[in-house]
This record gives sequence, C-alpha cells and structure tokens, in this order.
Amino acid sequence: MAIASFSEERFPLRVAFGTSGGPERRTEIVRLSTGFESRNQRHAHAFRRYDAGSGVKSREDLFAVLDFFEARRGKLVGFRFRDPLDHSSAPPGQLATAFDQEIGAGDGAAQVFSLSKRYGLGADAYVRPIAKPVAGTVVVAVDGTALGGGFSVDAATGLVTLAAPPAAGQAVTAGFQFDVPVRFDLDQLVVNLAAFEAGDIPAIPLVEIRPLVEIRPLAEIQP
Repeated sequence: MAIASFSEERFPLRVAFGTSGGPERRTEIVRLSTGFESRNQRHAHAFRRYDAGSGVKSREDLFAVLDFFEARRGKLVGFRFRDPLDHSSAPPGQLATAFDQEIGAGDGAAQVFSLSKRYGLGADAYVRPIAKPVAGTVVVAVDGTALGGGFSVDAATGLVTLAAPPAAGQAVTAGFQFDVPVRFDLDQLVVNLAAFEAGDIPAIPLVEIRPLVEIRPLAEIQP
C-alpha cells in the first residue's frame, strides 16, 4: 500500500476558525562575559503551531476531528489548515487584489514565479514562501496591469506560470488566499465525552511542515 505524504484536504473549517496559535521562531542566545548577547536563529522561516482543541465546540466537531485524524493516520500525513488570522495576501478586512504582493521581476526569460507574502517594510522585511494557495483565488498582475488570463497556478506548490515572460524589470505581483501545510503533532487522540461536556477541551496540537510531494510506501498496518 502507498500513501501520499501530504493530503490536499483541508482541516475542518468550523474547527479551524476557533483555534489558537501562530508563528514560532527558534532563537539561540549566548550571553558573553562582557555582558553583551550573541543571538542566532536556527531556521530562516518561522514554523507555526496551533491548538485546534480550542476550536472544538460540539460533539459534531469532535467527530469531525476524529474522522480527519484517522484519515491522516495521526502524524503521518500532512494536510492544509486555514489560519484563522493570517490567510490572505491582503491587509486584514480587505479583499485580495493582483497588486498585493510582489513575487518577482521579469528578466525577459523567466516565466515561473513562486508565491510569497512580505511582512514588514524595507530591508528588515521577512518574505514568507506560500506553497498552498487556495485554488481559484490567485490573481496576477504584470507591470501594474492585472491579467485576465495567460497564466496558470499550481495550487499544490504555489508556483505561478505565465504564458509569456515579462520584460526585464517588469514587476510581477499577485493576490491570493492560502492555507498552511501542517500535520498533527500527536499519534493518540484522547477524547472523553463526559469530560468534554463538563468543559474540558482536548488538546489537538498541529505543527507547520515543509511538505514533500513524492509518494512513499507504508509498512504493513498491524491490527
């Protein structure tokens, strides 16, 4: 039996909208004998962590999460997750437009560009790769003119392919909605209906991943 290491299925939206969590950085700090600090980050990109348990409001939500957990085989298979706070190229409360994010500049030859989202301004800005755009939401502009066609989007990788390469120096911009690639961060889902009805919410940790696209074999499942 073979199974994809990542599923393009999305975690139940009604549960996702109530989850807590956000980006996590790994910063190593060494205090020197002079009193100064040396700080270094282990990863170029933040990894997001969520607790979906806070989004579970009913028995129906519990069963939806249980069904999704089993289909993903616990930690084994990654999946899409809608961050309730940060899921659009546009500022909060605004619709995405083709001019939201610069994703590259033409050189007269390149036709493929990767979606990304910029946080902050100037030289200190952080550029986040976007690998899981929501199909049908991506709009593109070249040199300030929105394209009505002439491009394609791979929703599984975040790659935008233009039918014709932009001229040298022409900015390529895009707007989109996107999901976060995550996996369950546990292999046992502990559910107690009596405790849940008494107000005890189960912990359902999720962690962001960098998804692979290859197919890999599964060992024989033991009963």
